[in-house]
Order: sequence, then structure tokens, then C-alpha cells
Amino acid sequence: MTPADVTKLVEESDARTIDFKFIDLPGRWQHFSVPISEYSEDLFEEGLGFDGSSIQGWKAIDNSDMLVIPDPATAQVDPFIATPTISLTCDVVDPITFQAYNRDPRGVAARAEAYLKSTGIADTAYMGPEAEFFIFDGVQYHQDANSAYFEFDSEEGEWNNGAGVAGNSGHRPRHKGGYVPVPPVDSQNDLRNEMVAGLEAVGIRVERQHHEVATAGQAEIDIRFDSLLAMADKMMWFKYVIKNTAHAHGKTATFMPKPIFGDNGSGMHTHQSLWTNGKPLFAGDGYAGMSEMAMHYIAGIIKHAPALCALTNPTTNSYKRLVPGFEAPNKLAYSSRNRSAAIRIPMYSSSPSAKRIEFRTPDPTANPYLAFSAMLMAGLDGIQNKLDPGEALDKNIYDLPPEEAALVPSAPGSLEESLNALRNDHAFLLKGDVFDEDLIGAWINWKTTNEVIPMRIRPTPYEFILYYDL
Repeated sequence: MTPADVTKLVEESDARTIDFKFIDLPGRWQHFSVPISEYSEDLFEEGLGFDGSSIQGWKAIDNSDMLVIPDPATAQVDPFIATPTISLTCDVVDPITFQAYNRDPRGVAARAEAYLKSTGIADTAYMGPEAEFFIFDGVQYHQDANSAYFEFDSEEGEWNNGAGVAGNSGHRPRHKGGYVPVPPVDSQNDLRNEMVAGLEAVGIRVERQHHEVATAGQAEIDIRFDSLLAMADKMMWFKYVIKNTAHAHGKTATFMPKPIFGDNGSGMHTHQSLWTNGKPLFAGDGYAGMSEMAMHYIAGIIKHAPALCALTNPTTNSYKRLVPGFEAPNKLAYSSRNRSAAIRIPMYSSSPSAKRIEFRTPDPTANPYLAFSAMLMAGLDGIQNKLDPGEALDKNIYDLPPEEAALVPSAPGSLEESLNALRNDHAFLLKGDVFDEDLIGAWINWKTTNEVIPMRIRPTPYEFILYYDL
């Protein structure tokens, strides 16, 4: 899409509004809209101003003027705004120098792709995330000085005995038994089909949809892999479509990794591969049909995984998922077919083009631009330094005896631990100016100040159960 193509789309769709979307540091879309009378192709060069001090983790109030520059290639008709609207995803730049803002996550992804090409290792990094999510019937939560609670409702929930619930048929998934049942146990098949239609309407190719393992409406919709920046853009649309479709039906969707105690959480297993001139580079005659390059890439992911988790598992809730027994791979090992390892080599096909790795530790609260870029940089570091991943672990890691399990490194046990790992191990992210010290410091400071410390100093309801009568 060129600016002229966007103008044509505006005319064909009878758009009355242009919506400009950009990504804040934690990974949420922000937006503002202008009437069609304010649209011109000059916007693609001149941009539009906004207050950067009001965006989480960005500018100070005395240095707050910023510009968004829309990317014409991202133009889409927004299916959820009543007024016919064209949506444009934007890059963020300094209004004086027109240089990319170093804390703009989309700029990080663009620099990661440019750095990959500059190394000569490959020209394309493909990412294929599987972002799981929950669909609840309703949710409430609250916190103040003397009270705290959360509660969500789901007809499918194992705690829902149907008492007083109109229309409850009794058909619902058993505990940890929600993987791919047919309706009526799977009560949300039609809703997920509508989500699929919404994704296809904005140009996202869907491969399949199904109910996931957990009760209470855990879902998975798999989308076709794409290049790093394009896939990060698609992940923003993915979340937008899922949440708005659920909302339109009086339900609520969340990508929070562990909303339910005692049941499986939501991951974002991320398939990755490198290609050059349309040729896959991860296929070879080594373990599981992989190339030497692929094994070095795996080693890089494993080496830097504790630091990566600060970006791929970036919430305090993330580490309530990364515990044994719920299909969350917290052990940093690799294997073929083995879903208990942090890195799995899928064996569905022997085709060279299907050879890839699947990093299973990440979850869908990750900012996709930062997470995909960081994973690529870790893998490239493994290739550049010819790192050895060691022997594959082809057994159920959850069933290892304690003395054997202790020999396998683990993912961090908390967000604070992963942030400390990132503080001590981020030189690999600085190559090619993909990330910089300011961005990494801002990320660590934001997460510590706004998430780690507030969680640390607040009592929880369960602490009352444990300690009130001592």
C-alpha cells in the first residue's frame, strides 16, 4: 500500500474518519482519530503531533511533543467503529529531528529486521505466535486500602454448579479437560468462528481455532506465520479483534496468562525460523532434521532465556503460569515433539520449509514488537558465537527425579528475578542499536516501579487465610 492506495481505499470505503494507532511501552494500542476533511497524503510525511508525556513509560512533561507517522502498508477498514473508518498503524518520531523514537516498540522491530539483514545470516525472520486467551461471561475486580477481590463468571467453569443460572445445561469441560471437545461442552465455537471471520476481514490468515485445555472458555486461534514486524502488527489486530468481538456479545476476553487458580494458563508459544532468498535455513541433517544454524539459534535462546523472560513474560501474573504441572515449560531445555521442554522442535512435517523451533515459555501479555525482536537477537547471538545447546532432553521433564531436574536450568520464578537477569544480560540486545540502554533501563524501571513494588507491598486475600489467626 502506498499513500495513493490509502486514498483509494478511503474513497472506496466511503470512510468518514481516519484512526491513527500506535503502541505504548507495555504493549497496548493507543489511538486518536481525525475527520476525513483533515486527511491528505501529506500526513504520511508530516505526521500528526501528540503528547508523549501521557503515554506510559515515555516522555517527561517538559519534553513531551512527539509525532506519529502512519505506515500506509497497514491501512485497514476498522470493523468495530460505527463510523466508516480507516485504521493506520504508526511509527513514532521526534518532531525536530524526525528520527525514530528509541522507546517506540514498532521502531525496535524495524531495527531488528534491518540488523538481521546486515549480519548476512538471513534476510527474513518468521514468527508464528500462538496467543491463547480466556473468554469469560463477566469479571469484577477491586483494590483499595481495606479490601481486595476479583471474581469472574463462566458457564463453563468447573465451580459453576448451575444453581440459579438460567440456561445452564450442565455441559462444561472438566478440570484441565477442555482440549478440543465438541459442542455443547464447547459452548463458544460459534463465537470463535465469528472471531476468525473478523481476523480474516483485516487480512489475517487463520489456520485453525479450538477450545484449549482449561475450563472457563480458554481458547486458541492459530494464525499463519509472517515476518517479524508484520506479525507484531498482526498480533495487535489479533488482540483488538478478539476483545471487541467478545465485547459485542456481552462477554470479556483476556490474555492474562494465569487468571484461574489450579488450571492451565495461557501461553504464547512462538514458532521461529530464518530464511534467505526464499530458502529455509533451519532444515538440515542434524537432530530432528535441523541445521547447525538452528542448533546455535536454540542455544542462544536458552542462554539468554532468563533475560528474555523480562520481555516475553513481562507481568507478575506470568510467573503464576510458569510452574510445573500445567503444561507451562519452565525448564530451559530443548527436544523434538516434547511439550514439557521450553523449546520444542515440531515434527508434523519433514518438509524443509516446515523446520522451525517453538519457544513455549512466552505468554500473550508480551509486547510483540519487543518480545519478537529480543528472541531474534538471542538466537542471532547463538549463531554468531556458535553456541552449543547441549544434548536434547527427550523425556517428560515434569516427571524427572529431583536430583535430575535440578541439573536442568529453570526460567525465572518472578518478574523481579527476570528483570534482574535483563539488567545483567542485555549486551546481545544492543547490537545494531536494536535496543539501547535507555529503553532497557526504562523498561526495568517502569516494571519495577509500577508492577513489582506495588504487588510486593499489598496484602492478598490468601494471606488473611494463612496468617490472620496467628
